[in-house]
Amino acid sequence: MHQPEYFNREELLKVEEAVKISEELVNNFFKMSSGQWLRNRYDIKTARGLEGHEQVDGPFAQVIKYEARKKEASLSSSSYTLYKVCLQDKAILCAVQRENFLLEPFLLYILSHELVHIIRFSKYKQRYENKNEADVTLDEERQVHLLTYEILKPFSIPGLTKVFEFYKDWRKGHL
Repeated sequence: MHQPEYFNREELLKVEEAVKISEELVNNFFKMSSGQWLRNRYDIKTARGLEGHEQVDGPFAQVIKYEARKKEASLSSSSYTLYKVCLQDKAILCAVQRENFLLEPFLLYILSHELVHIIRFSKYKQRYENKNEADVTLDEERQVHLLTYEILKPFSIPGLTKVFEFYKDWRKGHL
C-alpha cells in the first residue's frame, strides 16, 4: 500500500490540536511564565513546509537551531535563536499504520518530546551543537523521553499507553 508523503487536511487539524495541548502541558510541567515561554522562539512545520535539508529519513521529527535576525536589523546583536521543529509526515504516518497507533496521542508525544528538547537547549541543560536529531547523544534522548513520559503520564488520553509502550526502552535505566 502506498504511504502518503504529507498529512492530509484532517490530519493537519490533529497536528494543530496536538501542538496546542503539548505547548500547554510542557509549559505547565516546567512551570514557566508566559514571558519565559515566549522567549523560546520556535516554529513547527510539517513536511510541506520543510526545506530539503530539514527532511530526514528515520526520525519522526527533528529540531534544527537557526540564528535569525529581523529583516530591518543589520547588527549581529539583534540576532536571536530560532528552533524549528521539523515533523516528518511520512515517517509518522508509516509508524501510525505499522504500530496501529492513533494519530493524536502519537503526535502529542512527538511534539511534547521536541518541545522538551527546545527547553533544555534554551536553558543550556543540554548544549545544542548538533545539526539534527540523529546527532543528539543517546543519554540526552533517554532524558528527554523520561521527561516526556513524566509530562504525559498523569493524563488519560486514549491510545497514549500504546505510545508509551513503543518508547519504553528509551526510559530504561531512568525509572
